[in-house]
Amino acid sequence: MTRPVISVGGLGERLLPVLFASMPTYRLTIEYEGTRYSGWQSQGNTPKTVQGKLQLAIEELFGEADLGGAGRTDAGVHASGQVAHLRLRQAVPLDAMREKINDLLPADIHVLTVERADDRFHARHDAVLRSYVYQISTRRTAFGKPFVWWIKDRLDVEAMKAASAQIAGRHDFAAFTDKRAQNESTVVVVESVTVERSEELILIRIEASHFLWKMVRKLVSALVEVGRRNITVPAFASMIAEGSDPYQPTAPPSGLFLERVSYEGEDAPLTNSAIVPVHTPARLAGETHVKKTHRPKPERTEKKPPAGGPAEKNAERKSFGGFPRGPGAKKSWPRTKRR
Repeated sequence: MTRPVISVGGLGERLLPVLFASMPTYRLTIEYEGTRYSGWQSQGNTPKTVQGKLQLAIEELFGEADLGGAGRTDAGVHASGQVAHLRLRQAVPLDAMREKINDLLPADIHVLTVERADDRFHARHDAVLRSYVYQISTRRTAFGKPFVWWIKDRLDVEAMKAASAQIAGRHDFAAFTDKRAQNESTVVVVESVTVERSEELILIRIEASHFLWKMVRKLVSALVEVGRRNITVPAFASMIAEGSDPYQPTAPPSGLFLERVSYEGEDAPLTNSAIVPVHTPARLAGETHVKKTHRPKPERTEKKPPAGGPAEKNAERKSFGGFPRGPGAKKSWPRTKRR
């Protein structure tokens, strides 16, 4: 029997915790590769979503359920620390729940942890901080392609760091979003931004209470142009502080990860490590990014052919009419043309 798909939003979404208040509530931490999905959130016309796959597995196991995520990642965007709330009609042992759900999920979605939560816990409304990391690869990689944006140009990382320092704080990011809702505020308080190297990757981390649609990817795209020296640091600072025309370029979704969602009382520091590393080949370790110095070519000196060599023998043959010299040598008559 196929269950009807019910899409809720706005007030309906806010009322769900009240309707399910008597149900046991769980907090799930999930990782997924978003390459082949149309984003996190279930939609009636796009059934291939991460939330949709989870919902099907959970309802097959436990019946009616309310599932909601903290971050609405777009198509192709990944997560290493997505958080979701889950409300069921009956209590289920935590380890058994995680194992059974994972058994029914595709290989690119995995439930990391299941914890008991307050019955009114809401993954999106209760979140106080979200952290995204974007991975830029400085070399072509056969294995990491779905998880990076490979840029052939040499980027000025120090200029990118100087520009990224302008992003932190309270700003109107209207220029860095494809606005979905007309009544949505474009003012966002960004807590921190870092730009760091990790072997063959440049990692850009951004933390804020919430983000606008495509905001992170547009900021990354602008920082890359700073690294290419197509946008100066003062010009980028002006774009952030004073606003500008809508910034059209958007970094591809492949390099973006929802890394962590934090709640009241949680203050674990972020690491500078990559989600999916791109290592420096062992043969080139210590040589990567080192500018080659010009070495003058040694001057060529003409070498005299050794005595008795082919050149001397040919000269001898010519001087004796083409016959080899020496007693007992076999005579070889020159060929004549037939008439």
